[in-house]
Amino acid sequence: MAGVQGKHILLTGAAGGMGRILARRLHEEGARLALVDANADALAQVADALAGAVAVPGDLATYEGCAKVVAQAGQSLDGRIDMLINLAGLNSFAAFEDEAPARIEMLMHVNVLAPMWLTREVLPQMQARGQGHIVNVGSIFGSIGFAYFTSYSASKFALRGFSEALRRELADSGIKVSYIAPRAVRTPMNTDKVMRMGEATKMNMDDPETVVERILDAIRKERKDVYLGFPESLFVRINMLLPRLVDKALAAQNRIARKFAKSEE
Repeated sequence: MAGVQGKHILLTGAAGGMGRILARRLHEEGARLALVDANADALAQVADALAGAVAVPGDLATYEGCAKVVAQAGQSLDGRIDMLINLAGLNSFAAFEDEAPARIEMLMHVNVLAPMWLTREVLPQMQARGQGHIVNVGSIFGSIGFAYFTSYSASKFALRGFSEALRRELADSGIKVSYIAPRAVRTPMNTDKVMRMGEATKMNMDDPETVVERILDAIRKERKDVYLGFPESLFVRINMLLPRLVDKALAAQNRIARKFAKSEE
């Protein structure tokens, strides 16, 4: 097992619900951390609680912002980034006809382009050393397209495809690529409307602490693809082989979800 002790790690989304927990656990296991988030005040609180961790507030919605983050993180980590964990992300629960074009664009920038831009910036140094680890935290929604999470699902499908293609491209380089896909998680990213819809449809949701431990386990073992939660992990495979069967299985749930998605609350 590779572990994270002594590793120089760039973690995005570090001030979020799972990010705070993951930052703390990485710190406890001996990693040196450069923590990234758009919320500078919240990020400072997280970094201040972890001796030696460095806060790198930044805008991941642009290439320039991502390049700046990597440069600043590299300086704070003595010019070496051993691991990039792309955890930052945005969600959206809405009927697609109501989805604001600007929201679609922002989702794709933060959920897809930012991980690609950040990876592009850290790769040369990893390739020069012949080692490194890119960890992309996706979603079960990136393998099963869920109604009323259309933009979010599309972004996570793209992240999964990027991870798979990059892993094959780097197969002989010594650089590992992991794609970790949790199911729904109880974090502030899910609005009250989403939580009420989840309760009405009996959606399975995990505590962030549990998900973080599974992410850490996948990192230690350098797993390639990990799908968290049962039966969702099984449905991922069924959806690959028999997607029309999944259409029928989700039909009733989708009708319930629409009531919440179209609600003004």
